[in-house]
Amino acid sequence: MSPLDPAQSLPPSGDPSAQANPGNDAGAQGLDERDRRFMQMALDQAVLAQSAGEVPVGAVLVRGGEVLATGYNQPIGRHDPTAHAEIVALRAAALQVGNYRLSGCELYVTLEPCAMCAGAIQHARIARLVWGAKDPKTGACGSVVDLFSQPLLNHHAQVVSQVMAPESAALLQGFFVQRRALARQQVLAARAERP
Repeated sequence: MSPLDPAQSLPPSGDPSAQANPGNDAGAQGLDERDRRFMQMALDQAVLAQSAGEVPVGAVLVRGGEVLATGYNQPIGRHDPTAHAEIVALRAAALQVGNYRLSGCELYVTLEPCAMCAGAIQHARIARLVWGAKDPKTGACGSVVDLFSQPLLNHHAQVVSQVMAPESAALLQGFFVQRRALARQQVLAARAERP
């Protein structure tokens, strides 16, 4: 998942009609207390990413209403371009259950998955994907491409979009505002040191 720059368009706040992707039954799959609880856990993971200097994205993998694994963005700290929140959670869950197939599991993630993460979600056979903020640069659940609607792919997770999107987007926006402010301070400090 790529960083969501705050200059990009953000999802509408609280629009119940935007809770599910086209073709999904928003009434049956929409925002409920259970989704809120697990998405809040994913947001807590995103805060851990931010504390580590990573883009604040978090994920929680659930089976039968119980958390199997969590993850947050760690590509910088791990020196690993694949260490997105979703991948970290999928790897931890697969190790825990002793199987790369995670059938019957649900994945909650604060940012729309990229193509790499969407592919991993499909390969793991995740039953349901719930995501928060749109990623207009690399989102693979409808923003740029929609890998979950491709009929030739052999697995299709049920996808619910924009759950707690304002909270997810605000966390990302705040991170990038701070990052830009720090970059400006560094430029000003460098100019001040010049003779």
